[in-house]
Amino acid sequence: MSQETHSVTIQLIGYQYRFTCQPAERDDLLEAAHHLNDRMSKIRDHGKHLNLEAVAVMAALNLSHELLRQQRHAADIDAIISHQVQDLLHKVDEVL
Repeated sequence: MSQETHSVTIQLIGYQYRFTCQPAERDDLLEAAHHLNDRMSKIRDHGKHLNLEAVAVMAALNLSHELLRQQRHAADIDAIISHQVQDLLHKVDEVL
């Protein structure tokens, strides 16, 4: 299996960063960078006095908060579905 990596340059609020990644990961990295750049730009536009580090930390915290909220929501949905499946199995057992 090939361990070939490609260099990818991304831009975040005017600063360029170079990364290496597997060819199959390139599009995902670029999409993530575009999403992060949008988030950082919105934060910078609302707080023009913020430095790059503060903008990056705020974007990271916002994204982390959203990820945790979505994970909790997914876990709640999984619990509901599991409970419903158990109820259906119980009903099937009663019929049989």
